[in-house]
Amino acid sequence: MERDRVITSDEIVGDEFEKSIRPELLDDYIGQKDVKENIRVFIEAAKLRDEPLDHVLLYGPPGLGKTTLAYIIANELGSNIKTASGPSIEKSGDLAAILSSLEPGDVLFIDEIHRMPSFVEEILYPAMEDFTLDIMVGGDGNSRNLRINLPPFTLVGATTRAGDLTSPLRDRFGIISKLQYYTTEELQEIVKRTSRVLGMPIDEDASFELASRSRGTPRIANRLFRRVRDFALVDGDDTINLEVTKKALKRLKVDDAGLDDTDHQLLRGIIEKFNGGPVGIESIASVIGEETTTIEDVYEPYLLQCGFLKRTPRGRVVTEKGYRQVNMTYQNTLFDMESEEEE
Repeated sequence: MERDRVITSDEIVGDEFEKSIRPELLDDYIGQKDVKENIRVFIEAAKLRDEPLDHVLLYGPPGLGKTTLAYIIANELGSNIKTASGPSIEKSGDLAAILSSLEPGDVLFIDEIHRMPSFVEEILYPAMEDFTLDIMVGGDGNSRNLRINLPPFTLVGATTRAGDLTSPLRDRFGIISKLQYYTTEELQEIVKRTSRVLGMPIDEDASFELASRSRGTPRIANRLFRRVRDFALVDGDDTINLEVTKKALKRLKVDDAGLDDTDHQLLRGIIEKFNGGPVGIESIASVIGEETTTIEDVYEPYLLQCGFLKRTPRGRVVTEKGYRQVNMTYQNTLFDMESEEEE
């Protein structure tokens, strides 16, 4: 269900165009000011010392620019980048092959690094600490450990679930940065930049409208821009205006806060079936037919950030703001009544 949503923050078919509009330098990277400026300092310091940049861990919700930042780090270092993803590294030999192909100063980017098997992860420890690769060769009682020296390199790991990383792996990253959701103003600048790169002008108020419905996520802003552009082209417009933007977003069922039918279904499900909460995550999953991890990783972060939903020790509760967003009359939840009694 999640990958069918136009506002999913996960990458879907059609998002490949992002590679063509991806900024290549820190100066062109919009948003994440603190992370960006810190990384700039660390890169300059590494260059001055003539040493590889410390290993970097980037974490935060999907679609915020972790992959883009990894490529920028490689560009700023003047290095080549090799990429892999945690789920694709199934055997120790897979990772060993990647590591042994690195050249001095290379950047190795591993997306979804939290999904690497633990026995594969252990190969990374000496590679990250000492730039060595330990491989067991032989068998039938004749096995022995073969140590291979690796060239100095920088590992950039990206994850949406930093809490799932083991402590030994997390502790080997010298630079750990959390990416935050973007402000509407930052997203508006991204939309304007995308319009320039793709050669489709957009009015100021239209760019703000689109940005305000993009869930704080550049990937969603860029995807919505392309869909709105389609409506403008079919209407014969050579500029995206506010009218066509609102028309397109209404057709895409993206409301004024960036919520779609699935978000409304989740909030309404809690209200109608569980009196607004509190309710456990498993019960919510059964109502909307989705995995609990998807709800926690994809749906909840934005609903929590916007104040439509809150977590309590007893479970999830729809807030008064959440009721208003789905046009339902607010009523005291069981959680509210228990809180009043405690007072």
